[in-house]
Amino acid sequence: MKEITFLHPGFFWLLLLLPLAVGWYWLKKKEQSATLRISAVDGFRTASSWKSKLKPVLFGMRLLALACMIVALARPRTPDVTNRVGSIEGIDIVMAMDVSTSMLARDLKPNRFEALKKVAADFVDARVNDRIGLVVYAGESYTKIPVTSDKPLVKQAINSTSFETLMIEDGTAIGTGLATAVNRLKESKAKSRIIILLTDGVNNGGVIDPATAADIAKEYKIKVYTIGIGTNGMAEYPMMRMPDGSILYDMQEVRIDEDLLKTIAKKTGGKYFRATTNSRLQEIYKEIDKLETSELPETKYFNYKEKFRIFVWAAFGLLLLEAVARRTFYRSII
Repeated sequence: MKEITFLHPGFFWLLLLLPLAVGWYWLKKKEQSATLRISAVDGFRTASSWKSKLKPVLFGMRLLALACMIVALARPRTPDVTNRVGSIEGIDIVMAMDVSTSMLARDLKPNRFEALKKVAADFVDARVNDRIGLVVYAGESYTKIPVTSDKPLVKQAINSTSFETLMIEDGTAIGTGLATAVNRLKESKAKSRIIILLTDGVNNGGVIDPATAADIAKEYKIKVYTIGIGTNGMAEYPMMRMPDGSILYDMQEVRIDEDLLKTIAKKTGGKYFRATTNSRLQEIYKEIDKLETSELPETKYFNYKEKFRIFVWAAFGLLLLEAVARRTFYRSII
């Protein structure tokens, strides 16, 4: 059953009159009946009639009719809500991923790069209303896929990225990667434009200073979320590829330029995160997903079905029944 609402609930205050009416009725009950004064009643046999016992029912019917009228005045009704969704105001997002050799480090499982690919693909699935692009960078950068609403294409680009297919110079050119991502968004007409910049090291390559790239992002009102990926302390780093294709690992200290990443995020209105484990990396992308929500305008149309008529008819029926009873069954005793 649909929820019943009342247009004028203030009329329910009138229900307080009903207890007063009941009290008044019992106070005046004797005065409403005819009396006969005689010196003695010994010669009269008293007998109670069912009509006299049921006489208060007439007053009850009148009270019930009054209650129905009060409820009708309060205008009971049931709403029928229709939702109409407007156009989606989505967000344009570019993920700038560090693909330097150090991303093969094994402090995340099975390594940083594979952990990132899985989380990034899940992030794409969650952004159903937005357009997403992918930029990869190491010692230089390029656009893997431009901003698009084709989510399967974006996921394919993420999953197909591997060190065997990358033909770019090794290193970590954070400024160049950020500038390439900005270039993909500067002409965007979306209401909000963001970059998710992920790296596991320090800027040691490229021709663009990261601070300059951050200034450009700020100029275009592009927000940058920065993520430093890597555990605290030591991690297994790839040292060289063996003749059989396997990779030789050695323990090295994890070095991430967190001050630089914090500065970029703060300057552009974003936020810096540190991902030290697989679960923390997942939490970071979920947090960014919550921070950057797409607006979905919704208009609600209310169509009310009035329910007061049934109470009006009930009141009318009770009053009519009470009037008929007074003029037929109770005519001889009233």
